[in-house]
Amino acid sequence: MTQDFNPNYPSIESLRQKCKSKIPGFAFEYVDGGCNEEINIVKNTKEIRDIELKPYYLRNYDNISMKTELFGETYDAPFGIAPIGLQGLTWPGAAEILSKAAFDHNIPYILSTVSTASIETVAEITEGKAWFQLYHPAEDSIRDDLIERCEAAGLKTLVILADTPSFGYRNKEIINGLAIPPRMTFNNMKQILSCPEWALRTLFKGQPEFQTLKKYMDKSMSLRHLGLFMNKTFNGRLNEDKIKAIRDKWKGNLVIKGLASLEDTQKAIDLGIDGLIVSNHGGRQFDAGESSVKATIEIVKQYKDQIKIMMDSGIRSGPDIARVMAAGAEFCFLGRPFMYGVGALGSKGGDHTITILKKQLQQVMDQACCETPLDFPKHLVK
Repeated sequence: MTQDFNPNYPSIESLRQKCKSKIPGFAFEYVDGGCNEEINIVKNTKEIRDIELKPYYLRNYDNISMKTELFGETYDAPFGIAPIGLQGLTWPGAAEILSKAAFDHNIPYILSTVSTASIETVAEITEGKAWFQLYHPAEDSIRDDLIERCEAAGLKTLVILADTPSFGYRNKEIINGLAIPPRMTFNNMKQILSCPEWALRTLFKGQPEFQTLKKYMDKSMSLRHLGLFMNKTFNGRLNEDKIKAIRDKWKGNLVIKGLASLEDTQKAIDLGIDGLIVSNHGGRQFDAGESSVKATIEIVKQYKDQIKIMMDSGIRSGPDIARVMAAGAEFCFLGRPFMYGVGALGSKGGDHTITILKKQLQQVMDQACCETPLDFPKHLVK
């Protein structure tokens, strides 16, 4: 365990409960909630946990290594931090805290276009090892400028977001006024006053802003105009022409996040994409679809070795990481667990959460006699 490990919070669920008690309810529900009836939030994790692994105890067994190669980089574990928008709402400076923790632990951190730290800040913190998730702009000039900023900052992996042709219908966010522009209700003010540490740190840090996008905003823009700016600036629906234009311009690793079908996977391969992150946006976009792990299993069956296949959505523990790897994913990403970590423990939350996941995964590998993460499919109970 690292020096920052707090034994009072040994699991992601314990961090979730602490986070829930420490930050305003509207901020917690933004991270914790999903769209519509939130069916896929439950299904994502449940169907991961339906996967079983077989241990082998009576065999020669060397020391385990969690090191995993991906796009020419060797990471210290087979998981990274998924992109999440508006991270600073959960805890001031969350994006900086998590990118620093990822760098210290040598795992990838993906910065969202609509997070609260800029490309340049996160690139400096991670010495260019972060990834950037591109929410596709409506204007080619902004798209090209964002790509050029990534190149100038030394980033090597660009992630195109595919599963936001429209914003998810999220009941809790509508009630809490977390639309664009945001609406501060009397109930929200009461929640803020009940969380003095969060309120004071937010006051000191300043209102969360989309730091990467500030360059393209009018400095006099009010919150009322922010919604118009977002609707005008971004067009989340991808097509082959948009992807081809990005592939032609971006010379680094190109990944698509949010695919969940065999048909889209074949198109991605045909377009020269290097990897995909199978995802249903953590159950925040499309509640009528299948779980991410179910989609991953089908995609792996047909396209293994043709494209790097990664996964996010529903992963909550080291055993969950092991199950996803056994299902065929070559790498995985987690979002909510890291937000629970910073919401619960502030600046120590990123390091603490990574330590939990590493320790849990190591214990599973020891029990299964699995020497490397890519060996997990050999332990799958079929």
